[in-house]
Amino acid sequence: MSISADIEAELFRLRDDKYAEFQQKLTPTLGREHFIGVRTPELKKLARVLARRSDAREFLSVLPHSYFEEDQLHAFILSEEKDFSRCIAMTEAFLPYIDNWATCDQFSPKAFARHRDELLPYIDKWLASGMTYTVRFGTGVLMKHFLGDHFRTEYADRVAAVTSDEYYINMMRAWYFATALAKNYDEVLPYIEQKRLDKWTHNRTIQKAAESFRITDAQKQHLRSLKV
Repeated sequence: MSISADIEAELFRLRDDKYAEFQQKLTPTLGREHFIGVRTPELKKLARVLARRSDAREFLSVLPHSYFEEDQLHAFILSEEKDFSRCIAMTEAFLPYIDNWATCDQFSPKAFARHRDELLPYIDKWLASGMTYTVRFGTGVLMKHFLGDHFRTEYADRVAAVTSDEYYINMMRAWYFATALAKNYDEVLPYIEQKRLDKWTHNRTIQKAAESFRITDAQKQHLRSLKV
């Protein structure tokens, strides 16, 4: 039996219909038929087993998948790939098929942390793609790997320059700037003071920053005064 058949059989063995209904409500861009109902810890456990199989890449090459849980497994398996060249090639192949925020946000390749310079051209391409979850993913990569000691204002410029009416893009942009304020407050504050973001993202950034325990009360008070 192929690895894809093995995976589907195991997923249905682990299914929980009530949890599938709960998951679908959290992921409204997908219909109920895409959910089997397998919890994330079970998926991560299965992904670790599958990643050791010699035919794991066969599963990764079969796109698109039919079920949300298969996309999650794909993200978790690929996140463990240590070779950057293979990882980035498979990431590029997978991104056009990501169709929900959960898979997008939980897809976090470990190889990226050791190859920041090589990542930047790909991030630029992802941000310019116009594809909702590819743009969201690129923004998330900048948030995870290019803040703190690795921050440069040119990276924030990239996120500020994104223009979109897509909720899932702008929510990630707000999350990026709120996190950037927590980690690089002085460098990032001018983006808020100068109102360099669209109104919705500007105000949502302030809201999310005001909810952060990593931002001081004085900083929160100043940010709230900048709400449009």
